Amino acid sequence: MNLEQARFNMIEQQIRPWDVLDSDVLHLLSVVKREDFVPLAHKALAFVDMEIPLPGGQYMLAPRVEARMLQDAAVQKHEKVLEIGTGSGYMAALLAHRAQRVISLEINPELAQLARANLQKAGIHNAEVRHLDGAQGAPAEGPFDVIMLSGSVAEVPQALLAHLKVGGRLIAIVGDEPVMRATLVTRTSETDFKTSQPWDTVAPRLLNFPEPSHFQF
Repeated sequence: MNLEQARFNMIEQQIRPWDVLDSDVLHLLSVVKREDFVPLAHKALAFVDMEIPLPGGQYMLAPRVEARMLQDAAVQKHEKVLEIGTGSGYMAALLAHRAQRVISLEINPELAQLARANLQKAGIHNAEVRHLDGAQGAPAEGPFDVIMLSGSVAEVPQALLAHLKVGGRLIAIVGDEPVMRATLVTRTSETDFKTSQPWDTVAPRLLNFPEPSHFQF
């Protein structure tokens, strides 16, 4: 398998047609080796338009979804980022290239260990993986410039919005199958938030976030 050709095809055929046109993001996807973050059993699927299984019943998001979230988060070099749901560490690696510092929370101890090893092998030193339940809120290092949820939730976690700086952004995939929306919430002042939902997709659930009851009386 020609890895560079497969990477090029992933970017040109999956990611660019999904309105990921930021040249910095596209360059990053060509230099951060996605295959190094994919479990050995699934290496051949590293560049395929699908979610890749990880230990503990978790998944890597599809490449185009990762790329679009990265683009929409618009992380700057001076910013501090919180990620919920580290998985194999690939998104943390991408974020680390753009941010000053990344703290990534992973509920599954096996995945947290795997992600740490992957980031170390990739030579990334400004991303820290913690074995914590992100649904319980953010670490004491907040507030953050960007909070990214690498998975879906039923609704925007209000507790996490409190950990955003003014001007900070939270990006998550929100809703229930078959319709979920990428949701970008920007904190415009101490009390105000602006929300946009620029695109639709479907993604696996993050664990332990509240699921509202759907019973109608």
